[in-house]
Amino acid sequence: MAVTLPEPVLAQYERFSLYNSPYPAHDGGCAIDLYPGTLVDGRTTAAPSPVAGTVRETRTVRAPPKPYAPEHDHLILLEPADSSPLAGLAVRILHVEPSVAAGDVVERGESLGRLVRAGFFAPWVDNHLHVGVRGPEQNPYRASGSLPLELGVSVRPLAWDGTGQVVATGDTYAVLDAPAHPDPGTGFVGVRADGGGVLDGGLPHYDGGGVLERGDEETVVSLNGDRLGVADGRTITWDDVTVTANDEPITGLSLFCAQDGDFGAKLICPERSFAVGERVRVRVRSSEQA
Repeated sequence: MAVTLPEPVLAQYERFSLYNSPYPAHDGGCAIDLYPGTLVDGRTTAAPSPVAGTVRETRTVRAPPKPYAPEHDHLILLEPADSSPLAGLAVRILHVEPSVAAGDVVERGESLGRLVRAGFFAPWVDNHLHVGVRGPEQNPYRASGSLPLELGVSVRPLAWDGTGQVVATGDTYAVLDAPAHPDPGTGFVGVRADGGGVLDGGLPHYDGGGVLERGDEETVVSLNGDRLGVADGRTITWDDVTVTANDEPITGLSLFCAQDGDFGAKLICPERSFAVGERVRVRVRSSEQA
């Protein structure tokens, strides 16, 4: 059973990703990360509720130990309102320090609390809500096991030739000016794979990724002629590849869907620094050739 997330749920967030995570909860696109803001704009703490409903429970949960993050995260369980397309299911939300309590009624878009950066986050990841949906007979507390998610919006594939100019940097990342959203705020876009579809995931620093808006057949996925891996349905298993920027290896590419004007290819590069204004060419090579 797959659950469709309707357009009003997704449209209130700047960006989203089904696959850009190292955690099994995202396997097969069974969870989604919803980003109210972007790294370029600063790390927002706003946490608008994806759906209207009643808070069933809030819990404090242990997070992986990281020197830059608190030891604990938070879980919010929501029962969607009868009028919601998700009625009868349970919505499981992480990474929000709750300002709500059991029994509270919230509207879609109403604040659930404050976004937190617990040890689940790599340092280059922006603040977001992690959301999964469970059936009435499923355990809502297990980390994995949520239902597969489908998108109730179209994502426009943007062709990208692998080049761009650095427009923003951080300690572990750099953002390019390409591909650019042609009309920000009018719908979601993403990097186009050769042959069609939108790429989603951490290439190759997470085990796999996804290709959205394409058929379900098993197929080789590539970008600018560089083979990335094989997709079974929409889920990609990456080949043993290395991403290079100006012919030097970097950790990888962060691939996601966005509707904001700051959209552009995001290089994950804690081992290297780039200057704003620098021209970059990105390629994906077999690790034996890189």
